[in-house]
Amino acid sequence: MPFDSAGSLIDLLRDRAATQPDDPAFTFLDDGEEAGVSVTWRALERRSRALGTAIGRYVDPGARVLVMFPPSIDFIPAFLGVLYAGAVAVPAYPPAGGRADRTLERLRRMIGDSGVSLVVAPDTRITLPSLDALPWLDPASVPDHCADEWRAPRLSGEGLALLQYTSGSTAAPRGVMVSHGNLLHNLAQTHRDGAYTRDSVSVSWLPINHDMGLINGVLQPVFSGCRAYLMAPATFLQRPARWLQALSRFGATHSGGPNFAYDLCVRRVTDVDAASLDLGCWRVAYNGSEPVRRVTLEAFQARFGVRGFRWDAFSPAYGLAESTLLVTSVPAGVPPQLRGEAVASGILHDAGPRVLIVDPHTRTPLPDAVPGEIWVASDSVAHGYWNRAEETADIFRACTSDGDGPFLRSGDLGLIDRGRLFITGRLKDVLIVRGVKHHPHDLELTAERADPALRAGCCAAVGLQVDGEERVAIVAEVDAREQDRANSQDLAQVLIAIRVAVASVHHVSLCNVSLVRAGTLPKTTSGKLQRFLCRNAMVNGVLEPLASWSDDTVIDQVAS
Repeated sequence: MPFDSAGSLIDLLRDRAATQPDDPAFTFLDDGEEAGVSVTWRALERRSRALGTAIGRYVDPGARVLVMFPPSIDFIPAFLGVLYAGAVAVPAYPPAGGRADRTLERLRRMIGDSGVSLVVAPDTRITLPSLDALPWLDPASVPDHCADEWRAPRLSGEGLALLQYTSGSTAAPRGVMVSHGNLLHNLAQTHRDGAYTRDSVSVSWLPINHDMGLINGVLQPVFSGCRAYLMAPATFLQRPARWLQALSRFGATHSGGPNFAYDLCVRRVTDVDAASLDLGCWRVAYNGSEPVRRVTLEAFQARFGVRGFRWDAFSPAYGLAESTLLVTSVPAGVPPQLRGEAVASGILHDAGPRVLIVDPHTRTPLPDAVPGEIWVASDSVAHGYWNRAEETADIFRACTSDGDGPFLRSGDLGLIDRGRLFITGRLKDVLIVRGVKHHPHDLELTAERADPALRAGCCAAVGLQVDGEERVAIVAEVDAREQDRANSQDLAQVLIAIRVAVASVHHVSLCNVSLVRAGTLPKTTSGKLQRFLCRNAMVNGVLEPLASWSDDTVIDQVAS
């Protein structure tokens, strides 16, 4: 079945099972290294259909179903099974690890907000009042022969497929209503821009409950019919070489992640591990962080170009959950588009979405090369936020001052230069110091370059109101290899280096600098800094810095 005539992912998966039944679909890499459980397209479709039958016995079409699994292949038929039942999937990870308390709170909010009617998860109960009253379906209790009892639900392009809860980089998570039509349109755009074929090979370590990991790592292989390898995010973070080794071992053509992932590989992949890599197969290395850093791309190319990695494999992209995932990207085979230190996060073309740069206050469209808020019109734009009519009208139904619309207001800042989209920051994160606007990522890049002891991509610039004036504070993580051997004098020099660098480059006098242990800064599941949580931690005195410097009583003034 051609993808442009499919009505839903169910149609596509059933076509995969019919036309390439015995081809391997997904393989999970145990410990991020060895190939473990695999599933063919025929087996995946039958298992999804069986679970769809079982889910349909619990809930009516349109009901919200929490799909909660640790990283595994088991998530995939469970998620697709919700669609087979005509229900709405709410993907989530179960709370685990050092951030379990934060994950548990996020989960509680998602359940309460979405009105979940059923939990599909392994039989490992979580103590959470919101879950106690809900029916729980363990997929292990559902035999495959239930697939024979499945009855196709009535699905339309406008019908909801999932609630994708935003990562919460600047606010509390909100449920984005993604329809079947949104998914197919966005997957078609990614398929086209990424030049996917059935012969493509995908590798993903990204969280499968989050938009980039779900759309690129799981649903795009279903859309394209290509083979996919999955690994747990923790296995990559523990040892980044596993990602590149998997790419090399399995001949992956498509893979990627946020900007910090490439930084991490440059810093932590040893020469011994790099020596055995062959990255010549990697044709599309998507980078979905905002903004994409030129210094990151150049450092990665310098380190791994000798291992076969090609500069034109980089595919910087821009997206957000409110637009299903992708808004723009640099198409496969086109080298990164540069503008000084900035990297374009997409090339605009007639087949892509309509993108405007708009003054966020006057709602007036701006000319080329003038920064403003990014507004998007596309069939990928979701239907709004679940149960948030006022926010939906403001964010998803925006019109320009001359009545053009509707558009999605992204909340991101950027500019268009000769058909290329450049991301410059977040609207809510912009810092205004004595009338001059500063984007946090510019200050952060300067700060982290001030001393080699600091971790790349792990520095946060936040605004603090002091005596009615906005001041800037920096919180920076110290590399784990440096923090144990650094003494107080060493750290004092790092504090000075940050202050001097930021003052010299940006003419900003910092009011506070804190150095913290690696892994301290709050981030979303996609690796974006949660600056508002970082600011709250600083104000509430829970950062536990290794060393800090502050103006007199600055934090006391802010806290009061």
